[in-house]
Amino acid sequence: MLDFSNASFSPETIGIMKAALDTAVASLPVPVSSAHIQAMAETILRTAKEGERDPIVLQRMALMELQISTRC
Repeated sequence: MLDFSNASFSPETIGIMKAALDTAVASLPVPVSSAHIQAMAETILRTAKEGERDPIVLQRMALMELQISTRC
């Protein structure tokens, strides 16, 4: 996992990130691998650390990153 030790998020932001991840995972075909979940979580953390707070954007970024990484 990437280093997010210096990241700090409010409880509201953590709730937004959790909702984005839950929605992203629910949109994938079952079974969802733990590697995919970790990759999406890292993308959401990185994007939120950059200031994004829209759960739809966080979800979309996670899914797009997953799609790109599985093609490589």
